[in-house]
Amino acid sequence: MKKMLITGNEACGEAAITAGCKFYAGYPITPQNELTSYMSKRMEESGGVFVQSESELAAVNMVLGSSVTGTRSMTTSSSPGISLMQEGVSYLAGCQLPAVIVNVMRGGPGLGNIAASQADYFQATKGGGHGDYNMVVLAPASVQEMSDFTYEAFDIADRYRNPVMILSDGIIGQMMEPMVMRHTVKKDDPDKKTWALRGAKSRPPRYIRSLFLKEGVLEEWNKDLQKKFRQMEKNEIRYEKYRTEGAKIVFVAYGTSSRIARSVVDGLRKKGVKAGLFRPISLWPFPYKALRALDTGKNKFFVIEMSAGQMVYDVKLAIQDDARILFHGRMGGGVPTEEDILKVVKKARVKNSKY
Repeated sequence: MKKMLITGNEACGEAAITAGCKFYAGYPITPQNELTSYMSKRMEESGGVFVQSESELAAVNMVLGSSVTGTRSMTTSSSPGISLMQEGVSYLAGCQLPAVIVNVMRGGPGLGNIAASQADYFQATKGGGHGDYNMVVLAPASVQEMSDFTYEAFDIADRYRNPVMILSDGIIGQMMEPMVMRHTVKKDDPDKKTWALRGAKSRPPRYIRSLFLKEGVLEEWNKDLQKKFRQMEKNEIRYEKYRTEGAKIVFVAYGTSSRIARSVVDGLRKKGVKAGLFRPISLWPFPYKALRALDTGKNKFFVIEMSAGQMVYDVKLAIQDDARILFHGRMGGGVPTEEDILKVVKKARVKNSKY
């Protein structure tokens, strides 16, 4: 296994190539520009195709056209660019086409700034495009996970014939950490995909579409899609528990916020406070049951986000007791600090003597 010092954006790109990605289309936007730049070089070196499109809207539709052929395809962007892609994401889901979409989140709303944010949670997990659809959303918290989750995302996308999103942020995308490339190079074979449009010289023609005009046909199509989404909910839940045994206060955070929360947990444990961390890795499907299993009926849950509060609503669905759910968020590229979090803990009267 090869160990390297690399940025999160570059780790994502290298993992995609290792996973067999042969088509990439994207448009420059900070803080994911390093990823597009990296792919412009590495796709050619690995025998793939790189396109710098004229817009994000064009990029996602190029990915749709590539995916139709069974080719492993990816696009990446940051928050405003992902907004422009939402119609194409819905088309990918409606046509049952696999693709990997990476959002390296930045501050908003509007053009915002280029600092890290987590304010695209609703867009990613609740369906930013039109219609009834879902996609698996994975949230890395390190450069290593940017690699691991991207590699895995291509398999998930092919497994369900559905787009998969990697929800990162500007800090994880641009920071450098040691990373081990744990995976072997995959040689994906589009000709073995029985749904792909590869020419029909010796077989009946195939078609891929999301337009169904006859009465009732689209509803039946949606019912079939929902069966697939329920399978995703059953099979693709991922999470991490850290020092949650006997925890009287459970922090809930993902991505960059979870790294900060982990340090807070360690500090509180040293002071005798029984604190733990629950980190959702799959933001959709959200690990409701696993989080609910930590609820003793008396402990508190402290949600930390780089937003005004979005994942906190999923935590409320899991715990069903708003009085025991605390929240601290920073907006517009602000990053929570350990000191900020501890002040909220103290204000909430979570004292060593009590816990």
